[in-house]
Amino acid sequence: WFSTQGADWFKQHGVRILGIAVVSTALYYALRKSIPRALSLTVGKGKWISKAKEEQDKRIRTLSRVFVLTSGVLILIIAMFMILSELGINIGPLIAGFGIVGIAVGFGAQYLIRDLIGGLFIIVEGQYNVGDVVKIGAVSGIVEEINLRRTVLRDLDGVVHFVPNGESGVISNLTKEWSRVNLNISVSYGTNLDHAIAVINRVCKEMADEPAWKDAIIKTPQVLRVDNLGASGIDIKILGDTKPIMQWDVMGELRKRL
Repeated sequence: WFSTQGADWFKQHGVRILGIAVVSTALYYALRKSIPRALSLTVGKGKWISKAKEEQDKRIRTLSRVFVLTSGVLILIIAMFMILSELGINIGPLIAGFGIVGIAVGFGAQYLIRDLIGGLFIIVEGQYNVGDVVKIGAVSGIVEEINLRRTVLRDLDGVVHFVPNGESGVISNLTKEWSRVNLNISVSYGTNLDHAIAVINRVCKEMADEPAWKDAIIKTPQVLRVDNLGASGIDIKILGDTKPIMQWDVMGELRKRL
C-alpha cells in the first residue's frame, strides 16, 4: 500500500531516519547505564573526593543525574539535525539562525548564564550533593535535585525551595563527609558539676557502644567545657562526630537519656 514513489523515499530516507531514532535511543539508555558505573569506578580516586562510602554514593548520584541529562539533550539535538537533513531541509541556515538567536537571547539572559556558571562550579567542586542538608542564603533544607541552572531544597516543613545557582552566595553544607554533635545541657546552680560531667560522659559512652548507635557515631560525644553561666542554670557543652545527617538523631537520643 505504498506508492512506488513513497516506497522509494522510505527505502532511501525512512530507513535512515528510523535508524537514527533507534541508535539515538539506544545510545541514551546505554549512557544511563554506563555513566553511573563509570563514575563508581572513578569517584574516590581523586584527593578531593571523600573516602566515606556515603559521600561517594551521593557524589555518584549527583554527577550521574547531571551527565545523563546533559548527554540526553545533546543526543536529541544531534539526532534532530540529522533527521532534518534526511528530510531534505538545509540545516546550515538553521544552525546560523540558532547562532543569531543565541546572541540576541544572550544579551537578555545574563542571569541564566550566571546560573549555569554557578551550577558548573557547584557540581565540579562538589560543594554539595543530592541528599546533603545545606543552607543557601536564608533557605535551608535537604537537596532533592541539582542541575546546571538551579538547586531544589525541601525544608523541615516540607516546603520546596527553588534556588538559582547564580544567587547561591554563601553555601553552608551541614552534612559534608561527617557531621557534629554540638549540644548544651543546662543544670541548676546547686548541681555538683564534677558529678554531672561524669554522668554525661558515661551516658555518651554507653550510647556510642550500643550496636544500634555504634555505626552512626564516629567520635564519642563528651563534655568539652562549662559553656555559660545563664540566668537559670549552668550550660555544659557536649561535642562529638557522627556520620553525615545523623547528628540530629544522636542529639535527640542523648537529650532523652540525659
